Amino acid sequence: MSRRTQRGARSNSQNQRRLIFVTETFVQSTDDVVKFLKGQHNLIYDMFDEVLHASEPKAREKAFIDLRQLLAVHETAEEMVVHPRARREIKDGDSVVDARLEEEHEAKEQLSKIEDLDIGSQEFIDALTRFRDAVVDHAEHEENEEFNKLQRKLDADDLKRMAGAVRAAEAIAPTRPHPGVESAKANFAAGPFASMLDRARDMIKQAIS
Repeated sequence: MSRRTQRGARSNSQNQRRLIFVTETFVQSTDDVVKFLKGQHNLIYDMFDEVLHASEPKAREKAFIDLRQLLAVHETAEEMVVHPRARREIKDGDSVVDARLEEEHEAKEQLSKIEDLDIGSQEFIDALTRFRDAVVDHAEHEENEEFNKLQRKLDADDLKRMAGAVRAAEAIAPTRPHPGVESAKANFAAGPFASMLDRARDMIKQAIS
């Protein structure tokens, strides 16, 4: 392995460890899955600001990669753990969850398109700003129509078990958006394989850039 490839592998590994540290910090700080997910929502908002207000392209690229990874693992965990439980537990659960899944599908398509833009361009800033607004709106719907209702419906043990399940889901989740993989069944089938490919893709990109 060349020194350049070794540097890329180390950098990719460091990014993954940083993401795991961020998510584990939130999980360890609460046994309530709702508080955990709301905490990640707040972190995502902060990371959008970091990308949009970065002082130069390299810093913006690094912040964007971190944001993209957290969005990917966060949405995967919701799709695998939270949405299926919401379908069963809350009133009109099917219609509520179907609306959120449609939003998540559209968000993944948006993010995939943003990945192809020049990160130093105004086009990137404008597209990411629109995407941020859509993500905030989506998160508010989740919190009001799913999370708060689950928190009232479920007991502390259930919320704790779900927090553990979310951490497990995030550990195997893809690090890039995959439009069309929104259901729990699709994530269980495709998630680990997509995750492996994403991590390899990230490593290769960093090794050759």
